[in-house]
Amino acid sequence: MILEVVIGVVAFIAGIVITYFVYQEFLKRKSMNIIREAEIEAEVIKKDKILQAKEKFLQLKSEHEKAINEKNQKILTIENRLKQREGMVSSKFEEIQRKNKELEAIRENMDNQLELIEKRKEDLEKVHRQQVEQLEAISGLSAEEARQQLTDSLKDEAKTQAMSYINEIVDEAKMTAGREAKNIIVDTIQRVATETAIENSVTVFNIDNDEIKGRIIGREGRNIRALEAATGVEIIVDDTPEAIILSGFDPVRREIARLALHQLVTDGRIHPARIEEIVQKTEKQIEEEIIEVGKRTAIDLGIHGLHPELIRLVGKMKYRSSYGQNLLQHSREVANLCAIMAAELSLNAKLAKRAGLLHDIGKVPDDEPELPHAILGMKLAEKYKERAEVCNAIGSHHDEMEMTTLIAPIIQACDAISGARPGARREIVESYIKRLKDLEALALSYPGVNKTYAIQAGRELRVIVGSEKVTDKEAEDLSNDIAKKIQDEMTYPGQVKITVIRETRAVSFAK
Repeated sequence: MILEVVIGVVAFIAGIVITYFVYQEFLKRKSMNIIREAEIEAEVIKKDKILQAKEKFLQLKSEHEKAINEKNQKILTIENRLKQREGMVSSKFEEIQRKNKELEAIRENMDNQLELIEKRKEDLEKVHRQQVEQLEAISGLSAEEARQQLTDSLKDEAKTQAMSYINEIVDEAKMTAGREAKNIIVDTIQRVATETAIENSVTVFNIDNDEIKGRIIGREGRNIRALEAATGVEIIVDDTPEAIILSGFDPVRREIARLALHQLVTDGRIHPARIEEIVQKTEKQIEEEIIEVGKRTAIDLGIHGLHPELIRLVGKMKYRSSYGQNLLQHSREVANLCAIMAAELSLNAKLAKRAGLLHDIGKVPDDEPELPHAILGMKLAEKYKERAEVCNAIGSHHDEMEMTTLIAPIIQACDAISGARPGARREIVESYIKRLKDLEALALSYPGVNKTYAIQAGRELRVIVGSEKVTDKEAEDLSNDIAKKIQDEMTYPGQVKITVIRETRAVSFAK
């Protein structure tokens, strides 16, 4: 039993050993096969790579040869061009040499001719001297004396002919200048057609019914007094049906009163506090409208670059008049007349139109210093950087200074044309307005006076004073002083009533 086990164990061990050696031999053969296959595959890959390298080399060689051939071709082309140009240069050089030889020949010929000319010139001068000597011997005068006599005779003859020609031109100019000037003026007037408008000192305010009159008057007349004090316009409420009359010489005041009344009547609330508020708003509205009118006028006339203050003065012309003629309409008409007349005379039409529009701005400022309006207008134009030609035309259009430009007499003539139209002006109205302005200015010159209003066609002067500056007794004395000064210094029809108003206001706000 034990022997069988030992034999079995030995046999098992021997089987394991034999199996190990067989497996080792199998692995060895397998590894040899794998190595052989790898060697074969490496050989194949090597051959492929060699073929690819040869193909790439051949391709690069072909491209290189192609590039070399192209460069060689370009070099051949350039060489051919250079040979052609060299041939052309050679031919031109030969031609230049040939022409130089021709020029040398011509120069030699000219030198010969110049020598011949110089010789002939000397011969002619010799002959001329001989002839002059013979003439001097015959006439008994030297050549210089003969030349002087000939020059004097020709000069006298030329002066006589020139004087005759000048006299003919002057006579012809005298005959035709007047006619030509009249033709230009007539053509200019015919090409500018404007309506003639006369400014009045009364505005009619229409109302829907007569009940509104009582509300405008107010309790014990307080509303109408507040309106008159705020606007400086006399408000006449009479039996005229559905109408209230606003009387005042200043068109701006009348327009403020009219617009304020319209707003008050439309709103329905009419009392002193509301009246003052509406009047203040209306004054601002009128100021804005004045600027808008000035801008629109400048645009309509094609005038650019006006200073904003000049635009405001132009707009203010709408509410000014000159002898009853609306100042803005007059200035627009003068501007158009000036432009046409300047164009007819081949002058600067735009500059003439600008001067025509601004020629009466001296009539517009409220302060009105003691200067003629032409000089004041010129100073305003200079202040706002207008051109020297425009300033001179404004200042000289009433002959208060010397005219230095050709535009100035055109402005003067067109101003006269516009003002001389039949019915364009009414001198009575102008003198009436001037008297009322003088009346207000006289009262305003006293210390403590805030506002002055001339109403009732100048028969009443209302003077508003500050309560903190003037006492009740001083107000009475002021009324007498103004009345005495008016009697001594002014001319007026009938009598003038001076009313000095002194009022005290206490204002506070509840917040």
